[in-house]
Amino acid sequence: MGEVHEGAATMDWMVQEKERGITITSAATTANWRDHAVNIIDTPGHVDFTVEVERSLRVLDGAVAVFDAVAGVEPQSETVWRQADRYGVPRIAFINKMDRIGADFYGSLNSIRTRLGARAVPIQLPIGSEADFQGYVDLLSKEAVVYTDDLGTKSTESLEIPAGMQDLVSQHRHDLIEAVADFDDGIMHKYLEEQDITEEEIKAGLRRGTVAGVLVPVLCGAALRNRGVQPILDAVVDYLPSPADVPAVEGKDPKTGALEVREHDDNEPFSALAFKIQMDPQGVGKLTFFRVYSGRLKAGSSVMNASTGKRERIGRILRMHAIRREDVDEVFTGDIAAAVGLKVTTTGDTLCDEAHPIMLESITFPEPVISVAIEPKTKADQEKL
Repeated sequence: MGEVHEGAATMDWMVQEKERGITITSAATTANWRDHAVNIIDTPGHVDFTVEVERSLRVLDGAVAVFDAVAGVEPQSETVWRQADRYGVPRIAFINKMDRIGADFYGSLNSIRTRLGARAVPIQLPIGSEADFQGYVDLLSKEAVVYTDDLGTKSTESLEIPAGMQDLVSQHRHDLIEAVADFDDGIMHKYLEEQDITEEEIKAGLRRGTVAGVLVPVLCGAALRNRGVQPILDAVVDYLPSPADVPAVEGKDPKTGALEVREHDDNEPFSALAFKIQMDPQGVGKLTFFRVYSGRLKAGSSVMNASTGKRERIGRILRMHAIRREDVDEVFTGDIAAAVGLKVTTTGDTLCDEAHPIMLESITFPEPVISVAIEPKTKADQEKL
């Protein structure tokens, strides 16, 4: 994937991003993990580009919030968390940089609870910290994982919990089960009767609590050394909602204003929201990023822009991997893709089946605080604008 600090991160494709080692614009990609297709949008962390977070959270079903193990919750963390609260996006948390000097997992965990008001429940506890960060204890399986190389590619799993962590693991596992019991009567009964609760039961209850937006599973690692990254992907599949878990999307008939409902199903009439417009740096033209809420869409077909009442033709459909792309013939419910050929569609517009019109809730952006004007150097540059 490339390293951020070296300006080689795959998702940071702009020259300015590579020079500064930060994310400026949101970038989309799709990855496969455990037989699941995971649509990912990498968003900026800097306050100046918070609009990129706003547009992304509007169309995402779940989020991974990454925190610095040294700094814990930072001011921009609070801003993004409030944005996710506004859109009701379920989250898991990853406390990163456990190998840095000053890393404090429990301090960061406490800051998530106190400053964000989140019901954060660790499902891992770190083994060591700073230069001694070795791995983690899985609170569900009650097993330790220790990394045996500097690249995080080799690990020894199913180890016994380190002797000095037994009491700590026992307490946090008890707290985890107590939190999960609120979402599962069976677990609550076993908890009160002091019966054994299986790993599968805890996982199922934790998923329900996370999808409900009440619980926030917390993991730890050191992404630069590839430690703890794979468990994050497992947690995305295990705890964050798929499109099938999300309530049906509601909108209005653009002509009558009557309520329209679309289930997240490939067999429903097509509906999608355009959440970003971008000029393609490789010269394809204007890219319209959209998220499919219901139905399916084929390249070459026509759709209605419910926001303008005009017909649009989908020339090509691209599955984006940051700046790289691949042509696809068809996209389905839950997919995030980019369309080529749309003429009048802008950010926040609804695209839908002409025979079954629906207008979805648009995207609300904060008022700008400054205004600037730019002038192109040449006529050719003016055409690009």
